[in-house]
Amino acid sequence: MLGKRNLNGKPHIDAVMPSAAMPGGEVRIVGSGLKPPDLGRPRVEIGAVEAPIVVSSDEFVIARVPEGVHSGNVTVAMNGSRSNAAQLKVAVGIAENLHPVTNPALDEEGNIYVTFSGSRGQKVPTAIFRIDTSYSAKPFVGEMMNATGIAFDAARQMYVSSRFDGTVYRIAPNGATSVYAEGMGIATGIAFDREQNLYVGDRSGTVFKIATDRQIFVFATLEPSVSAYHMAFGPDRHLYVTGPTTSSFDSIYRVDPHGEVSVFYRGLGRPQGLAFDVQGNLYVAGSLAGKRGIVRVTPQGQASLAVAGHNLVGLAFAPGRSAILATHNAVHHLAWDIQGLPLI
Repeated sequence: MLGKRNLNGKPHIDAVMPSAAMPGGEVRIVGSGLKPPDLGRPRVEIGAVEAPIVVSSDEFVIARVPEGVHSGNVTVAMNGSRSNAAQLKVAVGIAENLHPVTNPALDEEGNIYVTFSGSRGQKVPTAIFRIDTSYSAKPFVGEMMNATGIAFDAARQMYVSSRFDGTVYRIAPNGATSVYAEGMGIATGIAFDREQNLYVGDRSGTVFKIATDRQIFVFATLEPSVSAYHMAFGPDRHLYVTGPTTSSFDSIYRVDPHGEVSVFYRGLGRPQGLAFDVQGNLYVAGSLAGKRGIVRVTPQGQASLAVAGHNLVGLAFAPGRSAILATHNAVHHLAWDIQGLPLI
């Protein structure tokens, strides 16, 4: 199929989808007259940087966001004509040589905490790094095996799970660790509810509830995950859980306050870290219909790709209507104009 021929030679952009991306992510430019009459390829620019084209036709072009490019206008040019401009927000790298396996976390001052989790049983010099508001990364927690999930309680005390020994550690402001609870299998994602109960996901199939007096209960059972459970509380006070399996058509689970499990959305590939905005939309690192990035799922269960990008494992909303995006080896900042739901 050659597609429609461009009859007037004037390209026009209707939309760029999604309107945000990571470097390396692929965006779809939709419009008309986007292919030269000779069926050659147009030139796509983001700012002043040419973007590689993956697929082109008269009505859409798929382009890859180059490394090092910043947020700016997207244009399509050919035969001396240039289209109108459409804006694309691009995430900026702020730290690398890390190994997060789920969401980063932020404290009240805007410092970012991210793990170097390592392979199972691997002892690393620094388990958790703190990235300050100037984006300077420094070691924060040293002696911990396979640090995984990070969460803050209402008193802004940090807690971290270890998938190595099934323990949740409480972290002092100076980075000193103490055992908060133990014996929870392969402990991965953690989250606090409004009553300050802590929920811990054992990826082998159990979500534990740790009451404020540290009694531990089995809260819910789910299908085991091949990597980790990722958890967040929604504005409806239900717990939302993802856990990648061997399927390419995984679910987001919703667990009510009584531990009853239902499927909120089904159809994502390798869904991982998740977070809510103030409108109740859920954002999940994963893939939708083969397109990888951050997927937005509305309260009505309608899904769309919100950020294009590869290797994403989680996200956290940040002050200033922005987000911190974590890949398997780095973190990025995205000025997104979306207000995140407070976690506590």
